[in-house]
Amino acid sequence: MFGLFKRDPIKKLRKIYDQKLEQAMLAQRKGDMRLFADLTDESEALWQQIEQLQQQQS
Repeated sequence: MFGLFKRDPIKKLRKIYDQKLEQAMLAQRKGDMRLFADLTDESEALWQQIEQLQQQQS
């Protein structure tokens, strides 16, 4: 019953992941490849965290 009000950490990380990917895409369009690479690395790290959380819940 109390789990109803608990926030889902995977959903939060997925939202941040999507934002990082969008920022990376915009940086690539502007030609800033260094920023693109940094944001892509950050998004990959977030994706690994999401996968770990999904495995723990399974």
